[in-house]
Amino acid sequence: MRPGRIARRALAIAPLFVLLTAVPALACGGLVTPNGTVNLVRTTTLAAYHRGIEHYVTSFEFAGKGAGEVGSIVPLPGVPTKVVPAGEWTLQRLLQEVQPPTLRFAAASEAVVPGAADAVVLFETEIDALDITVLKGGGDAVGRWASDHGYFLPPDAPEVLDFYANRSPIFLAARFNAERAAEEGVRRGQGTPIHVVVPTPNPWVPLRILALGRQPTELIEADVFLLTDRRPATLPQAVEANGDPRQQGLIQEVSDLASSPLLSDLSSDRGMKWVPDDGMWLTYLRINETAANLQHDLAIDASGYGQPDPVAAGYVDPVPVVDPGIARGLWFALGALVVLLVLGGIENRRRSSGGGLPA
Repeated sequence: MRPGRIARRALAIAPLFVLLTAVPALACGGLVTPNGTVNLVRTTTLAAYHRGIEHYVTSFEFAGKGAGEVGSIVPLPGVPTKVVPAGEWTLQRLLQEVQPPTLRFAAASEAVVPGAADAVVLFETEIDALDITVLKGGGDAVGRWASDHGYFLPPDAPEVLDFYANRSPIFLAARFNAERAAEEGVRRGQGTPIHVVVPTPNPWVPLRILALGRQPTELIEADVFLLTDRRPATLPQAVEANGDPRQQGLIQEVSDLASSPLLSDLSSDRGMKWVPDDGMWLTYLRINETAANLQHDLAIDASGYGQPDPVAAGYVDPVPVVDPGIARGLWFALGALVVLLVLGGIENRRRSSGGGLPA
């Protein structure tokens, strides 16, 4: 391994010796237990898209004491093919790429399913102290599943869960298991990265769920990294950064070809061998918005055609899914109506001609 790469990798795993400044929560909604003994501190996220596959890398970090349960729900654009542990330093390496280390570190001392049906558990797995469950269901069903598993839902949960279920009925629930954390020696504030692989026509990043349970005037801050084969178009369209950290909205800090050193470092991390040597586009977006105004998601067109889907962004309601049996009945009724109209026209012409059909 080259000396320069060794140095970069050493810096990338530096959280063992260096303390990251707080990274805002991203793409997750906290569902805390009534006693509130354990809290979701933060998650950070990379939404990478390569050859029709979204690689969703996120890290959950919890704080607190006791055996209480706490979890976070991530809406997904489709059924994942796998959910596996992620590398330890991919997200940190991305932060280093877009922001000087001196600013980020300090010395050491985050198909519609009827609401009445039960949520279907597609699969379950364990990653360190996290119990991961992938669910399929409507908003009511997912909400009931969360309540049945000991979570306290904030008042806006039904509306937010319905918002997502109407576009994709797939959810990933990550629950912190305090007992297993104690057994495995997971320390307070220690992040657990996961890697979700989802085949999808275009990626999207759930943002509205960040405001789940927040006060309308509360400021939501988040970092979004996109890694795509082509320069992406997004909806909403980000505004250029003006250098003011108080600037609000969806702010584009970086949009450029990913550097070869970055891609080389990312591809050497756990589960990241899919990253090509060159040709990927890196986008870094910063979210700084009030909960009341964060009522949309981030739709991404990674094809290069510049047409992000307004449905994926949450600006347009999806077309309702019609049951095949009902659809066949409608077509039959329409066909019968056409036949009756044709026969009626023939009868009217017969009567107007004096009655009787020509011999």
